[in-house]
Amino acid sequence: MRNVSPGAYLKRLKPVSVIILIAGIIALVFLGTSVYVVDQTERAVVTRFGRFLRINEPGLRFQLPFGIDKHYTVNVTAYNTEQFGFSTIKSGVSMMYSNRTSESMMLTGDLNIIDVEWIIQYRIVDPRAWVFNVNEREQTIRDVSRSVINMLVGDRGIMGIMGSERSAIENSGVAIMNDTFRSYGLGIDVSTVKLQNIDPPAGVQEAFDDVNKAEQDMNRLINEGQQAYNAAIPRARGEADRLIQVARGEATERINNANGEVARFNAIYEEYRKSPEVTRRRLYYEMIESVFTGAGEGSTPTVIIDHSLQNFLPFKNLGSGE
Repeated sequence: MRNVSPGAYLKRLKPVSVIILIAGIIALVFLGTSVYVVDQTERAVVTRFGRFLRINEPGLRFQLPFGIDKHYTVNVTAYNTEQFGFSTIKSGVSMMYSNRTSESMMLTGDLNIIDVEWIIQYRIVDPRAWVFNVNEREQTIRDVSRSVINMLVGDRGIMGIMGSERSAIENSGVAIMNDTFRSYGLGIDVSTVKLQNIDPPAGVQEAFDDVNKAEQDMNRLINEGQQAYNAAIPRARGEADRLIQVARGEATERINNANGEVARFNAIYEEYRKSPEVTRRRLYYEMIESVFTGAGEGSTPTVIIDHSLQNFLPFKNLGSGE
């Protein structure tokens, strides 16, 4: 059988068959370049002759064929993650971490070197800006993130970065990155900045561990001292208040007694001025009564009184063996 060249084969075809074949090819190209599907998680940015035309929602969509219209699908629901200082490599079902890169080494505000690993998560919120405004999108995101974290770390001391300042760095990082990306018109929103491992360089790790242990001991002692203070001070204040109240009560009692004695003396004095002799005799009798009443508690005292009632002398009972 002789070999037949493609040109000779086409010459043997009937004109109708050639037209049908060409029409079929054109139809396939037409359908392939004019029909597409937008997923529920995506939006399609459509251009006509390279100029932005519209953004298509999810569903079956049509466009002018043969490259007149083009579309770029953008996932607007998924959160993308960028890792800094380390990278995650999938190996089967397990995860392995590669060596840290130089981007994680930073200078702190107190002139210490620190190794910081972090991640950011962002979502595309403006598909048109994402497609058109910036060419090197991923690299821009990484450059801005490194710049922001370096600035925030450079404003703080190393102990604060490793301790209480982590949340402040993360929150400030989200705010500053979003402001920068909006100014670039990148069309993304950063939702999370998360610091991962924060370590000093390997050569001084042991010294920093000692510093951290000392700081923990200091905080523990401060807490114990605060607890002792909280237990002792209220008790001492309560005792002081009690003593003050007792002193005030005694002072009030003594003042009242003194005032009573003064009033009694003034009353007697007034009576004495009116009737000196009567008052003198009444006072004498009251004194005698008090002597006889108070001297014989538990026993009957021996009392000698002179015949003219000018004086008296109490004696103990000498016969009782005392």
